[in-house]
Amino acid sequence: QVQLVESGGGLVQAGGSLRLSCVASGASGLIFRSYAMGWFRQEPGKEREFVSAISWNGGTTDYADSVKGRFTISRDNAKNTVYLQMSSLKPEDTAVYYCAARIGIITRTSYAYWGQGTQVTVSS
Repeated sequence: QVQLVESGGGLVQAGGSLRLSCVASGASGLIFRSYAMGWFRQEPGKEREFVSAISWNGGTTDYADSVKGRFTISRDNAKNTVYLQMSSLKPEDTAVYYCAARIGIITRTSYAYWGQGTQVTVSS
């Protein structure tokens, strides 16, 4: 089992920045670098959507078209942490942001472990 805890959400004006963090923990022997990590978001009444993902070593990243060039995903395997740096935020970025983990390759689907989410609100 893997537990994921997100932090860093909040209220920001359009054009501003936020950095989300997600710390992974689990049974002793958790090998964080075994996991591809992803960020997703969900607006009220809508389905959860893919935002970004990163491979086990950070060598491969993927972004939804809606955030490409504005968001940057990164990870620190020594700290069991994945980050999402969000810049040039827009009101349409408002959502609950979730961290997710999966064993194996980077993908936009099929994540086994999820955090509880952190709210990001962008005011116009």
